[in-house]
Amino acid sequence: MEPALKTHPPADRQAVALKAYGRIARVWGLTQQEAAGLADMSESTWKRARKDGFAGSLTRDQMLRLSALVGIYKSLELYFNPPIATEWVKLANDGPEFDGARPVDVMISGGLPKILRVRTYLDALRGGM
Repeated sequence: MEPALKTHPPADRQAVALKAYGRIARVWGLTQQEAAGLADMSESTWKRARKDGFAGSLTRDQMLRLSALVGIYKSLELYFNPPIATEWVKLANDGPEFDGARPVDVMISGGLPKILRVRTYLDALRGGM
């Protein structure tokens, strides 16, 4: 008999995603409002979610957002040298996805579809497409 595959409970995946995103938000210098907006949470929920032992549950949309934001962070680290890699999300951008706005603002207002488009855009820049 083959051993059963070990799966991680959703709470474990959520805790890892929140921890990773919390670090990214710090590195990017996001305000509480920006970090919460990208994660599609209220500021009070974001404050609770950052702490170990968060008892709440993330939606599928929120998990996809966090996953995509980790991918964006990784792409920026691979494509740009410091300090641009960490400042990029807060710099005005004339690229086709941004029309002179800051990527963080565009992603907050555009929600998950825009976050995914930004991830695809960055992957294409670094030759991943």
